[in-house]
Amino acid sequence: MNGFFNILKPTGMSSAAVVAVMRRLTGEKRVGHAGTLDPEAAGILPIMTGKAARLFDYLTDKEKEYVAVCAFGSRTDTQDATGEVIETGDNYPDRENVIRAAAELTGDIRQVPSMYSAIKVGGKPLYARARKGETVEVPERTVHIESIEVLRDMPEHGIEIRVRCGKGTYIRTLCEDLGNKCGCPAHMRSLLRTRSGVFTIDEAITLDEARTLAETGTLTERMLPPDWPLSHLLRTDMPARMSKRVINGAKIPLTALNSPDIGEDQVTRVYLNDQFWGLAVRQGDELVWKAQIAPEETEESKACE
Repeated sequence: MNGFFNILKPTGMSSAAVVAVMRRLTGEKRVGHAGTLDPEAAGILPIMTGKAARLFDYLTDKEKEYVAVCAFGSRTDTQDATGEVIETGDNYPDRENVIRAAAELTGDIRQVPSMYSAIKVGGKPLYARARKGETVEVPERTVHIESIEVLRDMPEHGIEIRVRCGKGTYIRTLCEDLGNKCGCPAHMRSLLRTRSGVFTIDEAITLDEARTLAETGTLTERMLPPDWPLSHLLRTDMPARMSKRVINGAKIPLTALNSPDIGEDQVTRVYLNDQFWGLAVRQGDELVWKAQIAPEETEESKACE
């Protein structure tokens, strides 16, 4: 089973636990996830199975979208609702104040995530150090916020927001920053990831749905092909005379291609007879394989066995 599953992770479950469920349902040993979600968060978690795991580094996961509830009135040590309250205040902002603060937090901004984040310092995640009572300086980072849309007021001084951002953004840190801008302590009450690259929530399936499909033997019907999230990469169709080289994973001279317009170090999707065979990169006058994903039991591959 070489492909991707667009899974809707529930609240209270770790990303690793979702992988374990999908490994059991698919019967595939090679299963991984792209873009970790905290256990308290829900939303899109792309799952890679089989040889598709080799494609992880080439996914377009830089563009993400979240819907979160920012709760004003208290700040916590984890920046979310699971932490200990370390500051309170009652200078609750109105909608217009939040909109103005959100505008100041768009574009490239600097963030200082919580000590309970997954950022590694000295080879160890910060949350692991925090749980041991250690205190280290949390590195500041630059992240990109495309937009913050204020959606609606929520109970108990909460405001629901939609955030479109780049990779590495901590939404709980953004909620705390909104509080600082508004002059009122704040934390993230809830989080739902609605988009991760090309994976969107309207096309996702729940784990319960995945279990039902597995029981009826139809789980593969919801598996996305390995090249599905790679459309942002150049496509190269191999001429039939290159079949043996493609199947054997050999280097391919650019002079053999019908349209060799590939830049140096450029990664391209490789197709043979309209079937995806993996990714290759131009090195000098040749294409060198980066990740080969041979189609299942093609006549050509059988002939070369």
